[in-house]
Amino acid sequence: MIKINLLNSVTERQGGAVVAVDRKVGSPASRLVLISLAVAFLFAAVVGWDVISTTMAKAEAERQLEEQKQIAAELEVVMKEQKELETKIAAIDARIEAIKRLRSSQAGPVAVLEAMRERIAMVPGLYLQAIEQTGDKITIKGNSPDESVVTQFGRSLEFSNGLFSNLNIETKREEVTNQMASAPVGGGEAPKVNVVNFTITTAYTPSKAAGAPGLSPTTASAAAPATNPAAQPVQVAKN
Repeated sequence: MIKINLLNSVTERQGGAVVAVDRKVGSPASRLVLISLAVAFLFAAVVGWDVISTTMAKAEAERQLEEQKQIAAELEVVMKEQKELETKIAAIDARIEAIKRLRSSQAGPVAVLEAMRERIAMVPGLYLQAIEQTGDKITIKGNSPDESVVTQFGRSLEFSNGLFSNLNIETKREEVTNQMASAPVGGGEAPKVNVVNFTITTAYTPSKAAGAPGLSPTTASAAAPATNPAAQPVQVAKN
């Protein structure tokens, strides 16, 4: 009977295959091929990761660029609206200034007459004929039977806390017919009286009106003007 050892034959065959693989792997050509494959794999992985990361960075940069463009567009709209508001505010300010100047020019004659009324009430026997305002200059014409009354009136204008300044007074005495007296019985001329005609020129500053001294009620009630035969209606002119 023939005996065959199968275990030894299988082991020997397996050992021969391992030896063959080791020989193939251990050869320089095989090692070069394996190293080349490993390097190629790593290179492909690195290149692939670089491409993917670059693509992601590009997408993020484009997204941020779009956001910046949107912010710039919104900012441009806001700046345009701001310019429009500034233009409207400037136009409103110009209108307000124009209204103030108009009101100031309209209130000029009224303020002058009020200031004159207060000071004339303090000096009975003074009569105005005309008041002319040209810019900030005022010319006052009138008369009085007493020259001291004219001096007192000029002093009230001079000491007015800057409301009136650069005062100049010119006076001229003349005889006029007393129209209030009755004619003589036997005919002839009516009696005449001496009056002092005056012309006052002064500078007027409306902004000083608040600080100017006013007329107290007691003085106003006591200052009743007397009758003047040469009095004429007051005329106010503004140029």
